[in-house]
Amino acid sequence: MPATPEPDADDLDTITPPQPVFHVEQALLGALLLDPHRLGDVSGIAADSFSTAAHTALYAAISTLPPPDPIEHTQNTAWLNRVLAAAREKAHGLTASYLHTLIQVCPWPRHAPAYARMVEAEHARHRVLKAAEHLIQTAQDTSLPDPVRTVLAEADALGAVVDDIASRFPPRAGVLPRTAVPPPVPRDGGEAVEEEQFLLATATAHPAGIESVRWLLPDDLTLPLHAGLWQCLTALAHRHEAIDPVTVLWEAQQRGLLDDGSDPRDVIRLLAEPAGSLDYWGERTLQRSLLATVDQAGRRIEAYAGDPANTPFQLVVGARRSLADIAAIRTRWQQATGPVPTRRPRRAPPTRAGPPTTTAAIAHTARATRATR
Repeated sequence: MPATPEPDADDLDTITPPQPVFHVEQALLGALLLDPHRLGDVSGIAADSFSTAAHTALYAAISTLPPPDPIEHTQNTAWLNRVLAAAREKAHGLTASYLHTLIQVCPWPRHAPAYARMVEAEHARHRVLKAAEHLIQTAQDTSLPDPVRTVLAEADALGAVVDDIASRFPPRAGVLPRTAVPPPVPRDGGEAVEEEQFLLATATAHPAGIESVRWLLPDDLTLPLHAGLWQCLTALAHRHEAIDPVTVLWEAQQRGLLDDGSDPRDVIRLLAEPAGSLDYWGERTLQRSLLATVDQAGRRIEAYAGDPANTPFQLVVGARRSLADIAAIRTRWQQATGPVPTRRPRRAPPTRAGPPTTTAAIAHTARATRATR
């Protein structure tokens, strides 16, 4: 068999160097191995806050084993041996020499709280990144039986992670992420375009129902022409003007929707083929818009969390702004699909002990009763 060639020195340059947090973790673990009593100064992190299995196992061993006697610890390595034995149960490749390396690379053991804060910040970024990635995957899953409910539950889970991080890293006013916002993903046409055409045509044929779908906004529609035609319909309905394909076409011309070369005959045909219920097509359009909004918000948060230059403060601010977009369309979805609250009947005013005895008194009581209805 041909011998496997040894890697050249140039090949070693292709190995990705460890991230800064790796060196921070080494410094923290070295401080705790050298001065185990400093574990009491460390807060906000756990074993799963570390980036490697070896570091995770070492911190778990350090934080669970009883601390050694300070004097005895300076005279022998008994406690270090116990830590190594416990950590090896989960990270078999650990060696005693690596523990000594950790101690040597720690600049100042008294800086352990600062190192822990850095580890916590990096772990927070990864928590948000993981939750955002899961949200995006859920928003793109077309096999879900109840996509809106499932996606909103994932958005709530992401929001809970952000709130937890904010409790440890309160956001500072005006501190925004430096990361560029990713461009919106183009929405897929096909079925969406056809359903929007049914929406517009049905609204044109039954304009009285436009008032019942006030929760639908032009931005919910995928095509600019469709969004503009919906604006025309809602404007005509608001002005209580006549609505039919011709009046909508005229309103579209006044708004410049035909300046792109759209054929008026195509617009007339589009508006003249109603089908089904306006509420149904409106909910379908809003659901598609909600899923697209969640996907885009998740992508923005993913970009923020994927940029190590962003501090936890910036990450919280950016994530909350994106989650606000989800909250806004969630409110409209609840308006569209939730039960209509019934008004409580107003309680009748208390009656007097006896009926009025004069005509003037009877008239005054009647006016008062009407005023309270």
